[in-house]
Amino acid sequence: MITRRGFLATAPAALAAAARVPPPKPYGAIPSSRQLRWHTLESTAFLHFTVNTFTNREWGLGDEDPNLFNPAKLDADAIVAPLAGAGMRGVILTCKHHDGFCLWPTQTTGHSVRATSWKGGQGDVVREISDAARRHGLLFGVYVSPWDRNHPAYGKPEYIPVYRQQLTELLTGYGPIFEVWHDGANGGDGYYGGAREKRTIDKATYYDWPRTWDLVRILQPDAVIFSDVGPDVRWVGNERGIAGDPCWATYNPVGSDGGPASPGDVRQRESPTGTRHGAQWLPAECDASIRPGWFWHENENARVKTPAQLIDLHYKSVGRGATLLLNVPPNRDGLLSAEDIASLGILGDYRRATFAHNLLAKAKASSSQVRGHHRAYAPANLLDGREDTCWATDDGATAAEAVFDLPRPATFNVIRIREDIRFGQRIDAVAVDVRQSGTWEQVASATSIGPRRLIRLAKPILAQRLRLRVTEASASPVLSELAVFAEPDIAH
Repeated sequence: MITRRGFLATAPAALAAAARVPPPKPYGAIPSSRQLRWHTLESTAFLHFTVNTFTNREWGLGDEDPNLFNPAKLDADAIVAPLAGAGMRGVILTCKHHDGFCLWPTQTTGHSVRATSWKGGQGDVVREISDAARRHGLLFGVYVSPWDRNHPAYGKPEYIPVYRQQLTELLTGYGPIFEVWHDGANGGDGYYGGAREKRTIDKATYYDWPRTWDLVRILQPDAVIFSDVGPDVRWVGNERGIAGDPCWATYNPVGSDGGPASPGDVRQRESPTGTRHGAQWLPAECDASIRPGWFWHENENARVKTPAQLIDLHYKSVGRGATLLLNVPPNRDGLLSAEDIASLGILGDYRRATFAHNLLAKAKASSSQVRGHHRAYAPANLLDGREDTCWATDDGATAAEAVFDLPRPATFNVIRIREDIRFGQRIDAVAVDVRQSGTWEQVASATSIGPRRLIRLAKPILAQRLRLRVTEASASPVLSELAVFAEPDIAH
């Protein structure tokens, strides 16, 4: 018999035996501790900022005069504060883009802030942004382009130690780093110290990525590494910030020719969805810019994404189990533009107003099945707001349901479901029903769940009784949360 407290009624002897009920065995690939921490961030910010900001380009050639870089009013706190207000939990700075200009006083090249008149050559953008991030409670990450259109050694073996030294400076001089970001830039036309030529590389071997990633592991063991192929976080396969539906956290990357994949060489059509039952836990990060371009351009001030667009983006990235990396580029003053700040502010207001209160928090939960008849796996755990508790079923019980009775009817239009991903991604499909006029009515369904699934209903629903059904699973379900919310009018 299912009790109103949400676990099966059992005799005292059975409860004593249940105390020894082991947790489920993990299914398939599971996240590392660094990946688990990364999953909790949900959304982070990107700052594209370099000489391109002053030349009105997206990609610099590498021959730019460093003195062009002169953000006279740079205020790192004024940049980071709106990001924190929007709900971002980390910020990644483009410490070096393809043009090779370094935003910190590196010892590896003269093409850096040391060669500028900004702050008399004593400035350090990386220092200012990283310090401000920590003051505002954000984690800090670095993007260092592997392509360098300025350096004379690029394309030759002697460039690789230079690149690794740049990483070493950043990973040892600026405190904890939460993410190291690598794109798939693999050479082309450039200045290259005055050679002004096209240089091509073997993208599969030139950078010797495994050894570079080993260096990151040594210097910043808690940092996740992002690229087309991970090894910790994968690119979602587009720059619109939209995850696939489904979006599996597991992935088997394949090169464009069907062979081994590498940064800059992956079969992009498979990146948005990942690989069901894939061999690697390699979740998606969705990068997108708040503006049409990645760097600030004055002629794009009227084309900043609206709050409604940002909210929609949140549901199509974070809501599908990925993480959103939203680029907000500083302008030539070294500040965020008013248009960007305005959209970010409303996004933050929306997120706080929507997700502050789980309307199911005080519901009574029951279920068709509880692992070992033990309250440690009871459906009430779905409502406690904790990530380390779960509702789980016995091995082999891949179809199950939980019912939630509220003290009074509530109106909601957003549903959040989480798997306890410490045990892998086990669920293939779920449905949510409400009790109306004595019958169950399905109001939502989803495939992949993983770290989170957000379902935004077309219209609000008034209900006092809800049911969550696991309709298909590859292993016994292990869920950590069911929550429902009412979004405010601010969304419209």
